[in-house]
Amino acid sequence: MSKNKKIGVPFPVEESITYADDSVVSQTLLNKDTGTITLFAFDEGQGLSEHTAPFDAVVHILDGQARISIGGDSHTVDKGEMIIMPANIPHALQAEQRFKMLLTMIRGE
Repeated sequence: MSKNKKIGVPFPVEESITYADDSVVSQTLLNKDTGTITLFAFDEGQGLSEHTAPFDAVVHILDGQARISIGGDSHTVDKGEMIIMPANIPHALQAEQRFKMLLTMIRGE
């Protein structure tokens, strides 16, 4: 758990991370053997190149809009929307405009 977040205490998710020019900012909120919850803020033009992960991941867009490709299919994901990225399928994220997301990764079979 991040040192400035306490389990059992409400906090404003979207305001908990800020954009940085020409950067991707991340903040881990929870890191357990069973999975992680991480906040990200992507500046326009930033992204994560195509990669795979051995477990499922849920992306919830908190602000802005993301371009997310999964297995070669490209999706525009807007504020308030979620997308599930399945384990072992190549995926990538691109900020055509700034966006913030909450990433929940669930480790398992």
